[in-house]
Amino acid sequence: MNNNLGTSGDAGRVGGNGVFGDADGGLNQSGEVERPGEICRQFFGDAFGTMEYFAKMLEDEGEIRGLIGPRELPRLWTRHIVNSGQVAAYLPEGEFRLADVGSGAGFPGIVLAIMRPDVQVTLIEPMERRCEWLDECVTEMGLENVAIFNGRAEEALQPKGARKFHVVTARAVAHTKKLAPMVAPLLYIGGKMLALKGRRVDDEVIEARQILKKCRFSHVRIRKVPSPIVPNDPEETTRILEAVRR
Repeated sequence: MNNNLGTSGDAGRVGGNGVFGDADGGLNQSGEVERPGEICRQFFGDAFGTMEYFAKMLEDEGEIRGLIGPRELPRLWTRHIVNSGQVAAYLPEGEFRLADVGSGAGFPGIVLAIMRPDVQVTLIEPMERRCEWLDECVTEMGLENVAIFNGRAEEALQPKGARKFHVVTARAVAHTKKLAPMVAPLLYIGGKMLALKGRRVDDEVIEARQILKKCRFSHVRIRKVPSPIVPNDPEETTRILEAVRR
């Protein structure tokens, strides 16, 4: 495992004592990379050092490799890392298997794997170049609880010995009408889908009502969670579609 995950080394590179203000006082309007403040440190607890290392990897290579756009770096923590981390509050306790569909840059799969080292996380990503990135992240951060599947969600259970999952996450992958049929076969009965969604999530659920029913999802809930960084900004509210496979 990489031994440079502590906060002191990274903080020395980005300034001061490592307690930055940008991500504690609203979105960074300067165009510079957003830095985590004390709220982020408290939110992630023991996982903060590794999370900061992940953020530095994204800062260095995310835009160059087409993983995140140039406008995303000034809101890297608020809009992406913390947003992904808020899913953790709805994960079961204890050990279980989690699949993240369309992992891309690592949201929310890498973030959740860092926060929950007791959970076996499978990152499902069809694009080879993104899988290469994810593999580098896993190796650099020594995430022993992560496996990577280079393929589509529909193919994830085809390899011999493949098992289903207790939780499947997704972020900005597809409309719920397409996402539900993609996720349902991956879940054990009683398993949970947790999908990070945008502002149209209420309309999406209405539009996908019959598909959700056909895919045998029940207890459908939309959880709207204020950002711990900017709790009064509705634009930064995290919206999680939760549904249970029956």
